[in-house]
Amino acid sequence: MVSGGLSLARVRWPHACRIIRSIYPPIDLFEDIADPQDWEALASAESKTNPRLWEHIGRLDLVPPARRVGGLGASYLMAPFVHISTDRPGRFTDGTYGVYSAGDREEVAIREVAHHHGRAMANSGEEPGWTSQFRMLVNRLDLDLHDARPETAYHDPDDYAASQALGKSLRAGGANGIVYRSVRCPGGECVAVFWPDLLAIPVQADHFDFHWDGARVDKVRNCRTSAIFAL
Repeated sequence: MVSGGLSLARVRWPHACRIIRSIYPPIDLFEDIADPQDWEALASAESKTNPRLWEHIGRLDLVPPARRVGGLGASYLMAPFVHISTDRPGRFTDGTYGVYSAGDREEVAIREVAHHHGRAMANSGEEPGWTSQFRMLVNRLDLDLHDARPETAYHDPDDYAASQALGKSLRAGGANGIVYRSVRCPGGECVAVFWPDLLAIPVQADHFDFHWDGARVDKVRNCRTSAIFAL
């Protein structure tokens, strides 16, 4: 089957690795046992005493009720789809919708996020030193995804125009997501998954500190083992 010039490929990873900022707390609404169909009503009622609740929850309207995920750990799946911004686009999203991005191993996830964290540090003129702490999330992946790995047009290191157009088209057409080559970790692979209900709820693995040398993130430290990994 082909769409957008891409074939479908079954992608099976026992450990899909994603890394996020540790400062983000779980979102109570997503962790509760309440029916996702009722989330808007529950949030609306609670917002009468907590005006900032909607900011904490994010854009529920971006995920249809049937595609939502609830229960323990569900925040990890829901957050990237409801907390979106055109100021934070990605390779396969212009920031008007979310994707769940992950790598096929720990190093891939670290290198991909370290690159973008380094750009953010440079843009804000941060002083060198150890910066933000991140946590690793791991889950199982077993999906039919559109295979962009053979296509050079979607792997430009800096220009995401072609890949964002592809992502928008495939998502609108009902695709699950895209598998592609890691641009920041040669030999690695990444996925961009379009809906939270396609994934198993991840478990938390190690935490990492990122070090900014004034030009790039040059090393990370595993908070559990204290091992330092040079990038």
